[in-house]
Order: sequence, then C-alpha cells, then structure tokens
Amino acid sequence: MDDQDKHRYCTNKFIELANQLKDEQIDPTLVSGALMTASCVYATFVAAGNKGALEPSGVDKVVAVYRRTLEHHQKVKKAQLQGSKNH
Repeated sequence: MDDQDKHRYCTNKFIELANQLKDEQIDPTLVSGALMTASCVYATFVAAGNKGALEPSGVDKVVAVYRRTLEHHQKVKKAQLQGSKNH
C-alpha cells in the first residue's frame, strides 16, 4: 500500500468513527469539533513531541496545511457535484 492508499485508509477510518459517534446521537457539529481538536493535538505531537508546543510560526504552518487540504477537498467535491449534474 502506497502513502496515498494509507492516507485514504486513515481518512476513511476517521469518517467511520465520526459516523459511529453520530449514530450514538452525538451532534455532528460536536463530532466535527472533536475531530478538529484531535487533529490539533496530534499535529502538535508530530511537530513538537509530547512535551513540546508550537510557536506562532508552527501554528501558521499547520493552519496553512489545513487550509490547503480543505480547499483541495472543496475543489474535488465541487467537481464531483458538477459531474453528477451532467449525468
């Protein structure tokens, strides 16, 4: 499995967990917020370890990656929606 396949696998596992939480009657907005918090915690760990924290420049880097990822997903989603309208 290459990195792209691993990325897709991990993404799908997080979505699966989010849907399980939603099925437990937890508001999807809360689930989304919790996923974002978990992402922040883990991004900090990856960049700074268990005993570190991000400096403002590190926060800016994480925000930039998150923004690029969100923008990319929106572009893909819009293309999918446009494609489904044409069929």
